[in-house]
Amino acid sequence: MKYFSQFILLAFAVAVLLGLQYQHWFGENGRFEHNALLAQIDNQQQRNDNQAAANDLLRTDVYDLKNGLEAVEEHARLDLGLIKPNETFVQVSTAPITHSRR
Repeated sequence: MKYFSQFILLAFAVAVLLGLQYQHWFGENGRFEHNALLAQIDNQQQRNDNQAAANDLLRTDVYDLKNGLEAVEEHARLDLGLIKPNETFVQVSTAPITHSRR
């Protein structure tokens, strides 16, 4: 009888330990969910860093447009086709050349 009560106590302790381990690994807010959340945090941090770099580029562009005429002229040339007096406009085609036999 003495050994039987010790066996029951040991079985109960093992069952509690297994239950706690299950909760730790698979339960709500368990280890696997924690690792998944860490991966999501890393992904979001990378996206935030990329967006911060894009914002810095835009901030620099706005500063150049407000304070310098070179940036305004560059945008006018690229976006609006600015040609200054006494300049020659040359357009280079990048279309593929096709030859037909006639």
